[in-house]
Amino acid sequence: MTVRVQQEPFDATAETEALTRGRTDIGGVVTFTGLVRGDVDGRPLVSLTLEHYPGMTEAELGRIEAEARGRFDLVDCLVVHRSGELTPGEGIVLVVTLSRHRQAAFEAAQFLMDFLKTRAPFWKKETFADGDGHWVDARDGDSHAEARWRGALATQK
Repeated sequence: MTVRVQQEPFDATAETEALTRGRTDIGGVVTFTGLVRGDVDGRPLVSLTLEHYPGMTEAELGRIEAEARGRFDLVDCLVVHRSGELTPGEGIVLVVTLSRHRQAAFEAAQFLMDFLKTRAPFWKKETFADGDGHWVDARDGDSHAEARWRGALATQK
């Protein structure tokens, strides 16, 4: 299982190089880095705080990763998710997928992100420049993205 939750920043290039070093069995590498935006709906954001329950979170990330590995023809993959207080421009999540052919790598990366957004047990608090802060509810768009994958799974069976 290649999932990590950490407070410290990650280096996407170094993580990708470490995962691919010496490999000749891959034909496609897809990386996605999610960043903290500087505003939400036009409101300046000061920070995004992510909280989680250690152990439970890693287990769920592992289940999501295992589902991706079972669904797509992956050679390897990596999920790194941060917790703690993050500021605009900082990396929140890194997904790296390796496959023999590009389509599996692209689809797996999208699948992983869609499921991380809906199933990863993180609690997110946005704090704005005016001092207002609130915990973030799931966004409809994220639920629709996951449902699209669930529909694809149902039609393939």
